[in-house]
Amino acid sequence: MDLEVVSLQHVLTSHFLRTPGMQVQDVYKLLHQAALGSEHAVQDEQQARNWLEKELVEMGEGPEDPLIDALPPDGRIVRVHLRPFRQAAGDPGELLRAFLRTANEWHGSVDTLKEFGAQAVELARSGSMPVNSEEIGTFLGRMEKQGFPAVHHTAIYQRLYRPAYRVVARQYLEGV
Repeated sequence: MDLEVVSLQHVLTSHFLRTPGMQVQDVYKLLHQAALGSEHAVQDEQQARNWLEKELVEMGEGPEDPLIDALPPDGRIVRVHLRPFRQAAGDPGELLRAFLRTANEWHGSVDTLKEFGAQAVELARSGSMPVNSEEIGTFLGRMEKQGFPAVHHTAIYQRLYRPAYRVVARQYLEGV
């Protein structure tokens, strides 16, 4: 599968165009997923299955998201948005398998997260991102001290965009 390689600026700009209400924490969440995938999200396979099934039924209406949304510039990790996935009659079992494989087999890099963070600070400093460079730098420093934990989307982001997706490695999307 050919992957289009783009810049981190392109990735962040495309997200800000679709979700202009993104806050610094939402930027960090995107960078975290781009660098580390979904390894933080799976505690139990049955719980992951129940979570997906419930979300597919209860997610309601939301913005028009693409089916597949590349996160890192090389596109190896993607968000599969559930509304277009359901609309395309995607197989939840295949998506669950891709999600679980990503969590269990794909290993990201904290060094990549640090590099993405440094790039994001520089993009904000240059005015290429509508967030304050000091604010994002401070937030990233706090997250580093905590071991770069996964975070939830901000309440603002959740209210505005009602996010519903799974983070998966593109290589595991055979049947999706």
